[in-house]
Amino acid sequence: MRLGPKQRPKPAEADICLIVEGCYPYVAGGVSSWIDWLIRGNPGLTFSVVAIVAGSEPREVRYRLPDNVVGLQELQLHGDFGSTDWREHGDTASDVGNALSETLIELVKSGGLPAFQDLVRLVNDPARGLSLPSLMASRLSWQVTCQMYERLMPHASFLHFFWAWRALFGGLFAVLKAPLPPARIYHTISTGYAGLLAARAAIETGRPALITEHGIYTNERRIEILMAEWICDTVDKGISLHDERVDLRDIWMQIFDAHALICYQACRRIITLYEDNQRLQRALGAPPERLAVIANGIDLAKFSGIARAECDATPTIALIGRVVPIKDVKSYIEAASILARDVTNLRALVLGPTDEDQGYYEECLTLVAELGMSEIVQFTGPVRIVDYLAEIHVVVLTSLSEAQPLVILEAGAAGIPCVATDVGSCREILEGRSSEVPRLGPGGVVTPLVDPGATAAAIAGLLLDPERRHAAGEALRARVRRYYASEDALAAYRDTYAEFLDAAGADAKLVEA
Repeated sequence: MRLGPKQRPKPAEADICLIVEGCYPYVAGGVSSWIDWLIRGNPGLTFSVVAIVAGSEPREVRYRLPDNVVGLQELQLHGDFGSTDWREHGDTASDVGNALSETLIELVKSGGLPAFQDLVRLVNDPARGLSLPSLMASRLSWQVTCQMYERLMPHASFLHFFWAWRALFGGLFAVLKAPLPPARIYHTISTGYAGLLAARAAIETGRPALITEHGIYTNERRIEILMAEWICDTVDKGISLHDERVDLRDIWMQIFDAHALICYQACRRIITLYEDNQRLQRALGAPPERLAVIANGIDLAKFSGIARAECDATPTIALIGRVVPIKDVKSYIEAASILARDVTNLRALVLGPTDEDQGYYEECLTLVAELGMSEIVQFTGPVRIVDYLAEIHVVVLTSLSEAQPLVILEAGAAGIPCVATDVGSCREILEGRSSEVPRLGPGGVVTPLVDPGATAAAIAGLLLDPERRHAAGEALRARVRRYYASEDALAAYRDTYAEFLDAAGADAKLVEA
């Protein structure tokens, strides 16, 4: 189903405005499923959704919007900005450009919320009449670009800096100029551009802003930036330890670090799914007194009747997730190739959408062919996971980054052990928290990142030992039942929302007075 602009619910004041980037309602699974669960689990509250997307291409809505969604707004980070003949009235255009340059440089250098507040006021000052075209396609934007280049990267290619500037600050200005839906609470699901919009909402409305981080957005962007071939390396530092010049990759990472600090300083509650994430949040500037943990939960009843795969059935492993680089599907394929030497009739499933990164999917297919695995590895595309769980002996996760993977919880609820990389809360789920009493035992095996050999060995240890596999599956089932029930997580969010809805009401009364 495609949802045209005229079909979208009109904005109305919602109890909660959810701000999401690159997921709901256009991407199935993962964080999108969590958002759908959160909305449907709170039928007594109304929600609006701001979906931040890259550009203007048509998108298919993958979720039926619940009745308590009163607004859906797209915020496009990039597009045709047009042009303008903007002229400053009063102050000179040069003065405005100087002020913008100084504020943006301060923001890049981790000026935090104060620098962002200055930027919000400057860009949205009605007296200046700044529009998105004037910020991106005018003499003013050219002046700002040149001044920032001279201050940040004068040793590098201006052309490369120019296009990086447009990508980074085009998204920032789009966030600053977008309509802000009315709401009593603004709840972002990441830092980045979504976090900036939540911070702007807190500044302009005085209403509470909250964040729930699944993975640490800044770390995920850091991985992508380090791997990106489209970012040019323009500085050769050799073996110098004291070269203070910054490169384009440095600028990208500094800016996402700055976005995270702004969001954390603006949010009154900083929620994550597991305790180890808080170490990273504190390192990025999150105030410790605002930190909280609410673990994800699943509907245990949905998985209670699923039969266990028989020992004499076709040995079946499965990676459940999107076919994208951060899931490192290639390591899974290579691990399956190693495993197939010792396990006859192996079946290796990849259960999840293949259309998000077509290039990467094609690379995976090429690797399957090169390894002679075409009869073993099967890409199913989007499926109902519960229809496959009774066939799977071991669930495998080879991700480079995760938060608290629902697929491990769902596998555990069905009594299926898992092999997972040491990312996010995988170790906590499979081995138990330090406070777990009594100890329930391992629910699988944790492996290093990008290590197909270790992954294959871990799978073999479970696949070829039915007693060990059964014990691990039962331990994981018991842990999921004890700590990861959906209703417990929903209750924690209801309490959080109630606390800040009361605060929002008090803030509104103060404003009226």
